[in-house]
Amino acid sequence: MAAAAVALRGLRRFCRLLFLLSQFCILSGGEHSQPLTQAVKDAGPTRAITAVPRAAESTEIPPYVMKCPSNGLCNRLPAECIDCATNFSCVYGKPVTFDCTVKPSVTCVDQDFKPQKNFVINMTCRFCWQLPETDYECTNSTSCMTVSCPRQRYRANCTVRDHIHCLGNRTFHKMLYCNWTGGYKWSTALALSITLGGFGADRFYLGQWREGLGKLFSFGGLGIWTLIDVLLIGVGYVGPADGSLYI
Repeated sequence: MAAAAVALRGLRRFCRLLFLLSQFCILSGGEHSQPLTQAVKDAGPTRAITAVPRAAESTEIPPYVMKCPSNGLCNRLPAECIDCATNFSCVYGKPVTFDCTVKPSVTCVDQDFKPQKNFVINMTCRFCWQLPETDYECTNSTSCMTVSCPRQRYRANCTVRDHIHCLGNRTFHKMLYCNWTGGYKWSTALALSITLGGFGADRFYLGQWREGLGKLFSFGGLGIWTLIDVLLIGVGYVGPADGSLYI
């Protein structure tokens, strides 16, 4: 038993010695590895790397696409949807053919319903301002007198219709005759002039209240003014006070 106890104490001492040696190796290894790590960190000057963001691909739809019908006939597309190689040296009033290309993001087909990018259009050689009045739309003015001598004109802004093709600017100015209505009916004015003209009803209806008061208090100018107004309204010489046309 004594020999076993001595052997056990010797084994414990040997284990303690191994533990101390392992701790010493760990501590000595940490001290030597720290300068090496520091040397690796300070091996050279650091270089700042700036990340350049990649440009995102544009996914915006061009504004002209909203006016371009999808999968329609190419030769019926609005002028904003195509690019044409126009020739201004063509003979005015003669038929002419131009080569056209569909703009990006626009899809169209030919007569056989096949996708098409390049095509030709047939048109008459003339500028946009030379088109018939049915081929463009103009702004209307409500501030000019339609019933006047000489007849008044106003400066209108005109725009060619989408499916019409022409040379030059599609928006232009044009001097047009005043042609608007305020809702007054010629038949109503004439009926009032015949029946109640002696009381100035016709003049009141047309917005001419001063003349209406004059007819009212003079009993239609003793009938003479009434007869004259019937003739003037009948031929259209007397119109609404706002200068508009009859319906």
